[in-house]
Amino acid sequence: MFDNDSMDTIAAQIKQADSVYIFIHENMDGDALGSGAALCSYLRRMGKTAFVIRDGEVPQNLAFMDRDYCRTSGQVPVEHDMSIAVDCSEKTRFPHNIELFDKAGNSACVDHHLAPAPLANFNYVDPDAAASAELIFKLFKAMGPEPDKEEAEALFAGITTDTGNFQYSNTTKETHEIAAQLYDYGIDANHVSVEIYETVPFRKLNLSGMALDRAEIYADGKIAMTVVTQDMLAKAGAIMNDSEGIVSELRSIAGVEVAILVKESDDGRVFVSLRSKTEANVQKIAAKFGGGGHVKAAGCTVSGKSWQEVYEDFKNAAAEEIQ
Repeated sequence: MFDNDSMDTIAAQIKQADSVYIFIHENMDGDALGSGAALCSYLRRMGKTAFVIRDGEVPQNLAFMDRDYCRTSGQVPVEHDMSIAVDCSEKTRFPHNIELFDKAGNSACVDHHLAPAPLANFNYVDPDAAASAELIFKLFKAMGPEPDKEEAEALFAGITTDTGNFQYSNTTKETHEIAAQLYDYGIDANHVSVEIYETVPFRKLNLSGMALDRAEIYADGKIAMTVVTQDMLAKAGAIMNDSEGIVSELRSIAGVEVAILVKESDDGRVFVSLRSKTEANVQKIAAKFGGGGHVKAAGCTVSGKSWQEVYEDFKNAAAEEIQ
């Protein structure tokens, strides 16, 4: 792990920029969009030109945070002063937008995923943080102006989703302290929770049902796996973002220690999401295939193999890990 720059240093760099593009990972989740939307709104209030550069569609249950912030790389001018990667510390996490990221004269990365090397000119990566939204909150403190209600709600969304509604083991005392401070800015936590957890499109339920119907158990009940294929997406009328949450459902099965979801992309790549319940290190599993993440939540992208081959590779790697 490399040495971080300070939040004060990153804040100073941002203050010097007039136009800032915020890059979030493909198949965005609540933490990626929540952190990105909060930062985008904050920078616009400071008088800067700011956009969240998305790599994929905004999920329906997260769309309440996108108040005209998100753009594709083809919808913004190429020239900008600064690029900031949020909730992703490797450029491969936004593969279609790398060229635009590199066009800026300056760059920063704020993330909570373990990174093998610095992504940007200035980096703050803290794997002990429960969510990148926690770190964006700290960046706001370094910047000076207080967040407004909408920005605080976006940060709360990032924290609640990445902690499994404060259930996962990554939840810390500081996580609760930051969430408590967000109430001081007038957040409506119930509104956020309803939007995220009770605005589920029916196609997502269809896809989840298909995936769980194909789920298989291995290693005496300690490994649960399933797949989402392009054919399944077509039958459910779903998009890949609708697979969010399936791997957590697998982990919830009694006796399961490692849950793995294999996802077939439409461009030949295969995405893999891994979760562990207690002691297994899924980051170690993902690292064998060029991925990364946390001890209990990790992932990777595999190219050049079919989803069936990737499925077998990860089944075997998981079995080795829990021995």
